[in-house]
Amino acid sequence: MNLSVCTISFRHQLISIAEIAKWSVANSFQGIELWGAHATNLEDQPLYGKEWLSSYSLRATMLSDYLPLFEERDTLYFKVHRLCRLAKHWGATKIRTFASNEASSVIPDDKKHLLFERLKLVCDWLSDYNLNLVIETHPNTYADSVASTIELFEEVNKTNLQLNYDVLHVWESGADVIASCELLAPYINHFHFKNISSSKHLSVFAPDNVYAAAGSREGMVPIFDGAVDYQGFIEYLYSKPQLCNIDSSLEWFGNNCKNVLSHDRYKLQKMSQAANTTVAI
Repeated sequence: MNLSVCTISFRHQLISIAEIAKWSVANSFQGIELWGAHATNLEDQPLYGKEWLSSYSLRATMLSDYLPLFEERDTLYFKVHRLCRLAKHWGATKIRTFASNEASSVIPDDKKHLLFERLKLVCDWLSDYNLNLVIETHPNTYADSVASTIELFEEVNKTNLQLNYDVLHVWESGADVIASCELLAPYINHFHFKNISSSKHLSVFAPDNVYAAAGSREGMVPIFDGAVDYQGFIEYLYSKPQLCNIDSSLEWFGNNCKNVLSHDRYKLQKMSQAANTTVAI
């Protein structure tokens, strides 16, 4: 499993990209998922980029940001092309965004059609850079259910439109995470792993709370300690050769980042070793 640490996990800490890279290597991560805000703020320090990461035997697996899909075309064009340049500088092949900020069940038809058209446009722009646009499964977006996500991919119909399968958010929708993964597998190009102690605490992942330094972190737990059965899901991934080598990220938004992430990484590494031993036998 190619596992990345998310720089957004360190959004409220006084820590440099160099320290994150050194720590990632020491804890056997293969990549870094770079938050768009961090990439933008490092733009005036071109020393940091693909070659610099490579010196640590790391790569940028994805640039994660938010596109103004419903604003003026020129505004969207500027944001997309800036992110494309940053992605190329860091060697990332994927730019992640969200499919609107309204649930699939309530978005008006005219806005839905505009969403599909804008995603087609962005995919065309990204193709000029040989980049992929990655949509994340997420509540209150058009990719908030298996059915609406499949509809989105069929309507946009671009080969460089791919899916970031956020396991927790699929579970949050009420769907079975393994059955849903089977259905969405043709589109998946990234996994996000995070967990919660109980569904009653899911509101802690609301963007306004996550980005607030004083926001609640109640219910955020290591991936193997929560309500979502990651033991079963990871075992399922290792049984599927076409899925187990897809890039994955540990997306931790709580406190004690290094301790929690290293703990989860260690457990994933043990599962990987067990899976490889089984294959060898």
